[in-house]
Amino acid sequence: MPVDRYNQPFARLSLRANFSWTFVGNVVYAACQWGMLMALAKLGSPAMVGMFALGLAITAPVFMFSNLHLRTIQATDAQQQYQFRDYLGVRLATTTLALLAVVVITLTVGYPWETGAVVVAIGCAKACESISDIFYGLLQRLERMDRIAVGMMLKGVVSLLVLAVGVYLSGSVVWGVVGMTGAWAAVLTFYDAPQGLYALRRSPARHTSSALPERMAIAARLAWMALPLGIGILLVSLSTAIPRYFVERVLGAASLGIFAAIAYIQVAGTTVISALAAAANPRLAQHYARGDARAFRALLHKLVAIALTLGGAGALVAWLIGGWILTLIYGPEYGAHNHIFVLVMIAAGIGYVGWFVGDAMTAVRCLRAQALLFLTMTIATIGACAWLIPPFGLTGAALATMVTSVIHAAGGWLIVEHTLRALPSTRATADADEATLTRRVSFNR
Repeated sequence: MPVDRYNQPFARLSLRANFSWTFVGNVVYAACQWGMLMALAKLGSPAMVGMFALGLAITAPVFMFSNLHLRTIQATDAQQQYQFRDYLGVRLATTTLALLAVVVITLTVGYPWETGAVVVAIGCAKACESISDIFYGLLQRLERMDRIAVGMMLKGVVSLLVLAVGVYLSGSVVWGVVGMTGAWAAVLTFYDAPQGLYALRRSPARHTSSALPERMAIAARLAWMALPLGIGILLVSLSTAIPRYFVERVLGAASLGIFAAIAYIQVAGTTVISALAAAANPRLAQHYARGDARAFRALLHKLVAIALTLGGAGALVAWLIGGWILTLIYGPEYGAHNHIFVLVMIAAGIGYVGWFVGDAMTAVRCLRAQALLFLTMTIATIGACAWLIPPFGLTGAALATMVTSVIHAAGGWLIVEHTLRALPSTRATADADEATLTRRVSFNR
């Protein structure tokens, strides 16, 4: 009788299969996210898109921080230093705090009831996504990216359909987002959690004492270890969200809807960049570990060339037919902002460079410098938004985004170059010490 490999989650897939599943899952999910903005633009108004974008801008940094990058830590925990219940326990606690923080922010700022309802509903959806993310971390450690991809595609397609139907029937973005939240909760309950728990039962695991005080102490150590990563990803998320905060406060929800819809088009390039980065990161790390600065630079230069080519092509298309594209996708209200589209795509191209350079900083283990760079980016973004958005409107928002991308790419490049220039001298010193030791051993003999 043939063996059903799909029902053996501990049977790892090949690297090529995992890459293929990840790429397809990310493409479908990103397309569905974009489809939600398109549905709101076609069935509703720019103000509806603005409320949806504001909800994402408020909740994303909060949940990025509360997630503490635990999925990556869990996926790379080859020695199973922590058990699955430790990761799940920390995630449940931080997700609860994050949801409470979203509610407090919404009440403190004093948004109109419809906007506040959208923000809180998106917060609930993000809470479901955070719990799914821990099960994805387990499946990623077991190298079963196919099940993660299926979950992402299910969530994307179902949430797109439910949101579009909800907005069409009710004429309100609130019920569309409530339907999306229900869809994410359903995928968590009926697919993500069962798949993760089944994989957990079928995979070898290290079991230790289950005493509650000990488990709480272990969970606290895990959270403390992950805290710096959570702060770093919070700063990155804030750099993206800050222009949206300013646009909503200064120009209103409708202007935010137009800006967010135009900015989301760059996700098509980001999907390609992220897949290339995932494939290139191990090779960059290997070059650095061998002390081969020339090979490291050669690969990084190729990646940067791809990023500039992709960004340049996007900017050229935006300049030539951007107005037609925006009108076709969203409507004439958006097509009138072609110049914003051009600036956003230029910023996107620089941002693609920053993506590769950021991964290069991680490969050379410049983690503290990376955190300082992210802090600088956040401060510069606030300053640029305060300076540019009030007098120049959406053009100022696009320029502020460009400032952030330039600081990320240029600052990261300088950090990586500084580290690589120190690499040959370090290796030469090590070789000289080894040669001296060899001579001493030979002399003693």
